[in-house]
Amino acid sequence: MVWRDAQPVQGLTKEGEKTSYILTRSLKESEPHSLTLYVELACNGLFGAGQGSMIAPPDPDRRVTLSKAELVVFNRDVYELLVDLEILLDMAQLLGEENQRSFQALYTANQMVNVCDVTDPSTFPAARDLAAAIFSQGNGQSQHTIHAVGHCHIDSAWLWPYEETIRKCARSWVTVVHLMEHNPELTFACSQAQQFQWVRSCYPGLYARIQDFVAKGQFIPVGGTWVEMDGNLPSGESMVRQFLQGQRFFQEQFGRICSEFWLPDTFGYSAQLPQLMRGSGIRRFLTQKLSWNLVNSFPHHTFFWEGIDGSQVLTHFPPGDSYGMHGRVAEVLKTVKNNKDKGRVNHSAFLFGFGDGGGGPTQKMLDRMKRMSDTDGLPRVQISTPDQLFTVLEKESSQLCTWVGELFLELHNGTYTTQAQIKKGNRECERILHDVEVLSSLAVAQDTAFQYPASQLQHLWRLLLLNQFHDVLPGSCIQLVVEDALQYYTEIRRAGAQLQEEAVQSLCRALLQPQACSTQSTLVLNTLSWERSEVISRPGPDGTETLALVTVPSMGYALVQEPFVPPQPVAVRKQEDGSVTMENGIIAVCLDTMGHLTSLQLLDSGRESVPDGCCANQFALFDDVPLYWDAWDVMDYHLETRKPVTTLLKPLEITLAGGLRGSVRFSLQVGKSSTLTQEIILDATCPYLRFLTQVEWKEAHKFLKVEFPVQVRSTNATYEIQFGHLQRPTHWNTSWDWARFEVWAHKWLDLSEHGFGVALLNDCKYGASAHRNVLSLSLLRAPKSPDATADIGHHQFTYAVMPHQGSFQQAGVIQQAYNLNFPLHVVPASCAQCPAWSAFSVSSPAIVLETVKQAEDRPEAVVVRLYEAHGSTVTAWLQTSLPIKEAMLCDLLERPLAQGRLPLEQRGLRLSFTPFRVLSVLLLRSC
Repeated sequence: MVWRDAQPVQGLTKEGEKTSYILTRSLKESEPHSLTLYVELACNGLFGAGQGSMIAPPDPDRRVTLSKAELVVFNRDVYELLVDLEILLDMAQLLGEENQRSFQALYTANQMVNVCDVTDPSTFPAARDLAAAIFSQGNGQSQHTIHAVGHCHIDSAWLWPYEETIRKCARSWVTVVHLMEHNPELTFACSQAQQFQWVRSCYPGLYARIQDFVAKGQFIPVGGTWVEMDGNLPSGESMVRQFLQGQRFFQEQFGRICSEFWLPDTFGYSAQLPQLMRGSGIRRFLTQKLSWNLVNSFPHHTFFWEGIDGSQVLTHFPPGDSYGMHGRVAEVLKTVKNNKDKGRVNHSAFLFGFGDGGGGPTQKMLDRMKRMSDTDGLPRVQISTPDQLFTVLEKESSQLCTWVGELFLELHNGTYTTQAQIKKGNRECERILHDVEVLSSLAVAQDTAFQYPASQLQHLWRLLLLNQFHDVLPGSCIQLVVEDALQYYTEIRRAGAQLQEEAVQSLCRALLQPQACSTQSTLVLNTLSWERSEVISRPGPDGTETLALVTVPSMGYALVQEPFVPPQPVAVRKQEDGSVTMENGIIAVCLDTMGHLTSLQLLDSGRESVPDGCCANQFALFDDVPLYWDAWDVMDYHLETRKPVTTLLKPLEITLAGGLRGSVRFSLQVGKSSTLTQEIILDATCPYLRFLTQVEWKEAHKFLKVEFPVQVRSTNATYEIQFGHLQRPTHWNTSWDWARFEVWAHKWLDLSEHGFGVALLNDCKYGASAHRNVLSLSLLRAPKSPDATADIGHHQFTYAVMPHQGSFQQAGVIQQAYNLNFPLHVVPASCAQCPAWSAFSVSSPAIVLETVKQAEDRPEAVVVRLYEAHGSTVTAWLQTSLPIKEAMLCDLLERPLAQGRLPLEQRGLRLSFTPFRVLSVLLLRSC
């Protein structure tokens, strides 16, 4: 970075074609003839500091030498001639022998060489006139129009840490601003509110200049999200907060929200995104990553994308299949030739500028495109804006096709599993912030002195959203980034626990009436929107943990004094052959000495889940050697290397003999040097069997999965996604089917036939597959680039298996997966009494009340967010015991909807849902 007068003025990068800073364009006598510059140097390139390969881990011994610094005079005439000649030669080479324009360009270039005497500058104008004659021969009206927009994709962290990204933003953006000052036509699309916030904090002088160019319409905020997040793994609520935090930032800083969602480099796109875009004021979407598909070529570049609820957004993939064009003839010709929607639309995007590691547009790129603005034989190239492009596409949209469902990237499916600690941190911190908001909202309702921690929550949410960037949460980053991310999760856990404690203590002060008693009371809080009966662990009078079966109302609490006895206690029995059976009146299981599940029965129906001769809970190890993208990819050929884990270290033993809970434990050796210890737990009244798993992982290029063959036949399996679910095939009939050999899910996946099914639940895993009748959960990988230490160390996670009668909707699989991920809060309460209390409940099991939070701009209001989870059309009643004087529907940015007022009726608020619809309701408290 070049600094002048204490301000950054120019970024310099060898790979970004920016190796000079203009001291003056024309020095006047009156101006100072000496000046002082500072040049800030970093010992890394545009793509970090890897040795030998771009994605290699950073080299700690890397050294850099500044070998040359010169004062030079720029010869503009020669430069302009060279750009003219470059464009003409590209036209001659690329337009083809069947095109007369290629010969016209060739002969013109030849004439220029003849006319031009390189030792005599007076011959240059005549040579330039020859080129200008070609460039001024215009196009016909039918020619394709390319909308060129400056762009500079900056990964918020990847092969460099967050701290370096702040400097990348400054280097890149100050260069863009400098270009704009001398090229008033230049436009530049820029996403990620977090990066604007970094520059605002660290480079206020530069930020003020950016604000000026935003006001002029040249520096254009796009995207509407806090960062360009991963499109698969963040929860539905996290995705809402990406838009909420991003759009609010853009509104506060620049006076308007973004109208385009901008996510060009993310590894797939959830089928719930169209609805979330629409709810955040966005109807347009730009990406290009599906051009990376390894198997199938995506059939469109401009189309309508329809989500699982039916919401549609106009979607455009730049047909040049890049977001880092350089303004070359080959690129504009590819943009036209490659366009899969010829005849339907005649306009497309062309994003130019160095990217990924920053850099952005250059003067040469602009000068190339000026010559192609309206030149016969080439598409028309105009400097444009995203809004101008999409406005034209909207007018041409009547013939466009519609793509329904997820935009699945047929590549990088290892990112659902890599860096398991980051995945676990994400899931845990999503839960913590959910619970802090619910408990704080309840505390505000019960204790008028309690202050909702709005600013602390915003800070913690922004940390979580930052870690959802598309090279951090997927795990495709260097070790320095992993360390930063885990530190942020530690901060969220620590601060979140403190905020939870403050909310709970406020509730206790407001609720509990001290009384004389001989038994210890326990306050149990439920942050989910249905009543729960579960076994909890609570401290006994002597400090030891004791178990109790409790029932707690929806989004509320209950005081537990005398534990009640389950109708059917857990029975655990060891058999002569060393196997163990466990049952709780709902399910009965049989485990062999290696922890395999040899039988899993539903007792009501006697239906067996495990096929004859098969074992479930079978661990399998695979060779995992991708072609190039080590942390990113798992290739289909890894499936050919399956090796069951068969080395027993400690055979199955009973650790809890039954009653409220039964459990067994065993240990295995995995691979050459890793160990796995598992506790298998069955609780009274619980419909699933839990597997608490600990792994000491020391492998290299191995992939660990756990498999559940089940006695179910179905051509489709169901996977939870954000605010809903979708189905994917269990067969590999077509290339589109087998390309999804490894997919992602959130808290559960299910394989059902009519009347019966089996679900797999988890508390922090995302990679999964269902092929034929085998459900697989992906547990751990061991890539070596770009982090040589990825996943090495200790891991703890839980998954569960749940057989069920009827559909997964009727059986409550969705609710049970939430229960596994959102444990009840247990608070010792000495001797006290208070009645059970429920703040919110919903009349229909199809509706999940996901979020309760204070409104962003109205401290007296609460926002509740609900979604339809079954895929059904339903009317439900939302009941609340909070004092409410007014209720209205709002969008995801918490703006009230027109005609959105809801009458307050005796049964509560009447809400109408269609499949997978997300509704947000603004509740105004009456006190």
